[in-house]
Amino acid sequence: MAAVDIFASDFLETPYWWRGAPRPPAELIDLPKSADAVIVGCGITGLNAAIDLARAGRSVLVLDKGDLGAGASSRNAGYVGRTLKHSFLELMASHGLAHAKRVYEDLQAAFDSVFARVEADRIACHLVRCGRLVVVHSAGQARALEAEWQARAAHLGKPFEMLRGDRLRAEIASPLYQAAALIPDLASIHPGLYHLGLIDVARKAGVAIAPLTEVTRVSGEGGRLNVMTARGIVAARNVFLATNGYTGGLWPYLKRRIIPFDAFMIATELLEPARLEKLLPNSRTYIDDNLNVTFVRRAPDSPRILFGGRTGSRFPGLGVTAEKLHGDLVRVLPDLAGVRVSNVWTGRCSGTRDLNPHLGVHDGVHFAGGYCFAGVPMGTYFGRTVAAMMLGQPSRSVFAELAFKPVPAVARNALLVPLMMAHFDRKDRAAMRTE
Repeated sequence: MAAVDIFASDFLETPYWWRGAPRPPAELIDLPKSADAVIVGCGITGLNAAIDLARAGRSVLVLDKGDLGAGASSRNAGYVGRTLKHSFLELMASHGLAHAKRVYEDLQAAFDSVFARVEADRIACHLVRCGRLVVVHSAGQARALEAEWQARAAHLGKPFEMLRGDRLRAEIASPLYQAAALIPDLASIHPGLYHLGLIDVARKAGVAIAPLTEVTRVSGEGGRLNVMTARGIVAARNVFLATNGYTGGLWPYLKRRIIPFDAFMIATELLEPARLEKLLPNSRTYIDDNLNVTFVRRAPDSPRILFGGRTGSRFPGLGVTAEKLHGDLVRVLPDLAGVRVSNVWTGRCSGTRDLNPHLGVHDGVHFAGGYCFAGVPMGTYFGRTVAAMMLGQPSRSVFAELAFKPVPAVARNALLVPLMMAHFDRKDRAAMRTE
């Protein structure tokens, strides 16, 4: 326990999002003997695929080994953007302008897919184009950030504005940052409500959803796929593994290509509205331009601040995690020194060898994953893209064309993830000192 008690009276070691979107009760259903499509994973990816398949007339079964939405889909930060780990300039330098444009056009399609789903199905989930502030600590970082966004403006037509001095302080009351890029059209969402809305839409479309049903194996036989579970076997025309960081040992092909890791967040206790207006007056999403990112936003449905960082770290318990993140939050926003924490939580993310998301088909099994911190837009987009592939439509996503190389076995060791993140931290500290 910290020397000063930072924990609110209603402190919970569960996602803040579950306060406004409690997880639905697990209702066991009888498994069918067969289905046109079996989707493993009842998250954003799997549900988006299921809805489109069911509306196309396919019989669809979604299986999940846990409670509905207990995984990363209701644990993420709720950022809706169009950025991955590879910058536009980096892709231009390594693969040329045409490839860089294709990647970032795909990211725009992923961004648009969230709005298309939410608006078409009238999902109430606080989806709003709030704008994003990308903040930097040094003059060197600011030059690099401005060059990146100038390239995106020139080649993609994406607006941005660099902020410094009083204009920056009018956006975020932090002494840490020298400059920021404001991207006005990026968005935020309440991921818990988005996920509940997807469940409701899927059920209305006729999708059968079976929680607490762990899949143990997928095998092919006679042109059909057999999905083996602890509760029986289901034959399927198509199978989609939408398990991302929760795949485990279910399918060796994906296990060898996905690096699971944990991300962490906290939520503050209720704050006075005037205090919120002082600290984050425009209610944007805020993220630093580091390899190991720190991010902060206002909650969309109550006067609280949500904060995340220290991705990939290992802590002896969530209480310790809360203490560490509280200290980081106070360094970013010193006015919150006396504020207590109401929630702390973690969610399982995943990366890949090339730091790109991937989707495709292997041995007749469809897959998607490796979202690299962009789970809401990429999960939505990849779910709908895989559904279209199952319906016989060719994928137009560049991420289906990239070579999906295995990760060396030593690099998949969970103990090495904190070492990699520590390496990122060292590079970030060096970048913060650039003039």
